[in-house]
Amino acid sequence: MLDPDIYASLLRQAGTVAEPLRAAIAGLGRIEIAPPIHASVAERLFVEVVNQQLSTKAALAIWNRIEAAAASQGVATPELFVPGFEPLLLGCGVSGNKVRALFAIREAEDAGLLGAELADVPQAERVERLCRIRGVGPWTADMVGIFHFLDPDIWPAGDVAAVGVLRRLTGIADTAAVAAGFAPHRSILARYMWRSRDAVAAAA
Repeated sequence: MLDPDIYASLLRQAGTVAEPLRAAIAGLGRIEIAPPIHASVAERLFVEVVNQQLSTKAALAIWNRIEAAAASQGVATPELFVPGFEPLLLGCGVSGNKVRALFAIREAEDAGLLGAELADVPQAERVERLCRIRGVGPWTADMVGIFHFLDPDIWPAGDVAAVGVLRRLTGIADTAAVAAGFAPHRSILARYMWRSRDAVAAAA
């Protein structure tokens, strides 16, 4: 559960920006910050690459097909992400570009570039390192920082949902400037924006 002092700080700052923003955060209460669901950075990146530009439902269906294909081969899922398995992955619905990105992530992991030490690297440097990998862009690197490393102070400026909700609640176009006022808890602000979107969708 979110620390009560952090929650109070978010509410105070939101109140100085726009009442709808404060009300949205207050309505959600203290949210839970779930621990990482993937054992390694590479595993998170594999999933994020498949998720790119797809609905959650479509991405999940493709990932389920990949896991089923790995099981049919008698190997762990990452063992498919090497040359030779292109036809199998394409048959699962993975595009050619994403297949090459999955291979590049696997190569980076094998080269020791995706170790636990990334947790201690500043986000700007982490983004730079991750974006050297084919298919990994700033948005994906931000998602890794927020959800895998639980970095509390990342504003995902490339995330359409977080940016859109913050604009709607504040009426301010420059969301990066708004989010700056929430440092060092900008990732928590983003989580509230995503939860707000989900709450609105569920009520519709």
